[in-house]
Amino acid sequence: MPSVMIRCSDAGKLLFYVAKKDQEDEISSVEKDSAEEWGGEVELADGSKYYIDPISPPPSFPTTLRFKRL
Repeated sequence: MPSVMIRCSDAGKLLFYVAKKDQEDEISSVEKDSAEEWGGEVELADGSKYYIDPISPPPSFPTTLRFKRL
């Protein structure tokens, strides 16, 4: 379960950064992305997928969270 930093880019997109792999990519979709909760399956622009249990209320970004690789 890697620790992942999520932040907003200058263009307003969410960026997903795994420090141990020095991997940064744009988040293309989030399963649950509403005012009530955020999380579930997260897909990156390169097609890789990660999972986090939905968080309620949604976190403010930037933040560091623990994800599972799918």
